[in-house]
Amino acid sequence: MLTPSPVGQLGFRFSGCRGNSLQRVMDVSEDECNGDVDPTDDLSSFELVNLSNPGLLDLGDDVGVHVQESKEKTRLKTKLVSAWNNVKYGGWSLKTKPRLSKSSPLYLLGQSYQLSYSGERESSRQAFSSLLWMTYRKGFAPLDGSALTSDAGWGCMLRSAQMLLAQGLMQHVMPAGWTWPATHRWTKDDLEIVDPRVLHDSHRESNRDSGKPRRRSLDVMLDSESRDERDHRRLVTWFGDLPSAPFGLHRLVELGRASGKRAGDWYGPSIAAHMLQKAVKAFDVLNLAVYVAQDCTVYVEDVMDLCVSSRVDPSVGCRWKSLLLLVPVRLGGDVLNPVYVQCVKRLLMLRCCIGIIGGKPKHSLYFMGFQNDQLIYLDPHYCQTAVDIKQDNFPLESFHCKTVRKMPFNRMDPSCTLGFYARSREDFHKLCSEVKMALTSSSAEKYPIFTFMDGHAEVEREYTSDSISHVKTKDKMRRKQKKCTTEEFVLL
Repeated sequence: MLTPSPVGQLGFRFSGCRGNSLQRVMDVSEDECNGDVDPTDDLSSFELVNLSNPGLLDLGDDVGVHVQESKEKTRLKTKLVSAWNNVKYGGWSLKTKPRLSKSSPLYLLGQSYQLSYSGERESSRQAFSSLLWMTYRKGFAPLDGSALTSDAGWGCMLRSAQMLLAQGLMQHVMPAGWTWPATHRWTKDDLEIVDPRVLHDSHRESNRDSGKPRRRSLDVMLDSESRDERDHRRLVTWFGDLPSAPFGLHRLVELGRASGKRAGDWYGPSIAAHMLQKAVKAFDVLNLAVYVAQDCTVYVEDVMDLCVSSRVDPSVGCRWKSLLLLVPVRLGGDVLNPVYVQCVKRLLMLRCCIGIIGGKPKHSLYFMGFQNDQLIYLDPHYCQTAVDIKQDNFPLESFHCKTVRKMPFNRMDPSCTLGFYARSREDFHKLCSEVKMALTSSSAEKYPIFTFMDGHAEVEREYTSDSISHVKTKDKMRRKQKKCTTEEFVLL
């Protein structure tokens, strides 16, 4: 808990400390414990005042000193936010278990779980814990063109983009319904306490040997890992924090230069989508294509052309590439337009949806489900030490999260990128049908989030260009009148 400090230079201090360390049980409110209030927001709203020199922030002070003081304040607030997230995720004994309703279904990546049944609680726990969790890291090789060895404080959008891509690759590489075997040995369920009598038979089989403990060591597990586990580990290496990783932070920062971004800058969800597209295209071993929609429009013929592989096998003809469809959208002005909430829910209920790169303003999160009016997400704002993925059997625990977080829909930033996956041509046609229905099933939504259109984007641009040229040559006065008229419209 943060309280005013009567001494020292900074205008607050941690209370409840023993010696030089923070108590393992911190004093937090009940709302914070239940997840209804985001403590990160509380920390970021604090104003730091130099009590030993109250006049330092006066307008008449030297500008350079004031700028330096502001930078130090921002840097310190970032460290406090990181410290709080380390407390949330780092194993401290906080009562932060979210209160998920047993009477309402929980949706995770298109799968529905009824938490009133112990078996489905266990299944939802395993599904969530098997998702790849990308967070801030520290101690990696300096990013090219900078001296930064950590992305804490600025890399949350890139980490959220990594999680979206990772989920698409999980569906692309791993078998349907795969879950990480290690989750079967985590005895504490962060949704509810698991009833051991309802564990699946496959889970019981792993514990038949009474001479072994319930939670086996990682080394023992790795000695017997299957082909699926090797694929899982190989997939994690693609996101490693080193320059050679095709989807690692170093690679994404390098690709961001084309958009005028540098290491340490903040990235938006649309730019992140294009960076993922370039990264996948450069790593041409996946038989996977990425299409990023322009102006909230998916041109079907462009997608079809993109997914037809240039590598032709005479025995099978043209081969179809699997598709990762990314749609950058804006769901309102400064805040989320409530009319789109039901549509977002319907999209998250689809099996083809792999989640949303979104969050709160300047605070990116990866959404992959919901319950009632609460979004379920993975949070990248937890700084962990970089893992050396070049080591044999490197630890995987830091790439998976047991802690479910939730956030009200009305706090969602309107700027986001939606993600979908289709393995085959038939899956893409099914995706088009299901998404169209989700976008237009309510008459209250006069303006769909995005649309599908036959044809090619180039043809549409040429048609628009000709139309504008015709207007200019035919009636300049009418163009001026229409310009005045369009100023009356408001983009939702």
